[in-house]
Amino acid sequence: MSSTEKIIVLRFSAMGDVAMVATVLKEFSAQNPSVELVMVSRDAFKPFFEGIENLTFHAIYPNAMHKGIAGLYKIYRELQEFKPTAIADLHDNLRSRIISTFFRLAGIKIRRIDKGRAEKKALTRSKNKAFKPLRKTVERYADVFRKLGFEVNLSHKLKKKPKKLPIEAEYLFKDETKKKLGISPFAQHIFKVYPLEKMEKVISMLASLGYELLIFGGGKTETAIAEQWAKIYADTYNLIGNYNLTEELAIISNLDLMLSMDSSGMHMASLVGVPVISVWGPTHPYAGFLGYGQLESDCIQIDHPNRPNSIYGNKPCMCGVEACMDLINPETIVNKIKEKLNG
Repeated sequence: MSSTEKIIVLRFSAMGDVAMVATVLKEFSAQNPSVELVMVSRDAFKPFFEGIENLTFHAIYPNAMHKGIAGLYKIYRELQEFKPTAIADLHDNLRSRIISTFFRLAGIKIRRIDKGRAEKKALTRSKNKAFKPLRKTVERYADVFRKLGFEVNLSHKLKKKPKKLPIEAEYLFKDETKKKLGISPFAQHIFKVYPLEKMEKVISMLASLGYELLIFGGGKTETAIAEQWAKIYADTYNLIGNYNLTEELAIISNLDLMLSMDSSGMHMASLVGVPVISVWGPTHPYAGFLGYGQLESDCIQIDHPNRPNSIYGNKPCMCGVEACMDLINPETIVNKIKEKLNG
């Protein structure tokens, strides 16, 4: 490929999906060093792309200056300044389609992600469920670049390289005798959250085993819960709201392990090469959203003919009287963590 190749990459949300894009662009950039990338996403997600060679980040503000058709035309004009040779639409939503259409009308090559909607519907339907692993989302992202004519070979391996800790977080890592375990117990959709009373039991058991526990991810309500846990249990710290995203990624990169729901916490850990024990309810790793480089054997879930019934976790479990999350014992999670950390 010519050194003049410049690809605009579109993926605006959600947080976990954008983190997955970053893992793919890391590999793409290393394998195609002559190609320039312009990543278009929400400004908050810029830290995911720091350190990727030949990548420029361009923020979209869909609720402000880039709102509506006029706003999307404005960002199209902004992106025109980069003189792209191709557009990789990794989102395939209304906004990305409109921006892509402007470029297509200008004669620029467009390739768009195949989200596999029919396959995902078959995986989550209640009757005649097609229960089989679907193409990984990161491979679907890479496919877009392949359709543009580039070679991309994803390793699907974690590449841990601890980052320099923020000065304010150094105290968390002073005791080198203790294993550092991140816990990301919350998620955007409540149906993906392990019951909090059971999560507290997990935290209690882990604290009694002598691990140091760092709690990530959430808003005001979650902060209050995490603060309460931090007060009760030894060596348990609430990090929610105390660090920006760049600092959080640096802290996570120094962990031994992360415990997460099927949520952005898993994808952030994957981005910085940290193994994850993940807990799954109405969603399932077969849908393709397992964190990059993570092992299916590290997923904690129950077998049930009605699982999965949701791709994104925005629908309640259909496993009967007790939700599939409730059927997971805290001891199962703790034993898996002990096995992983001591193995």
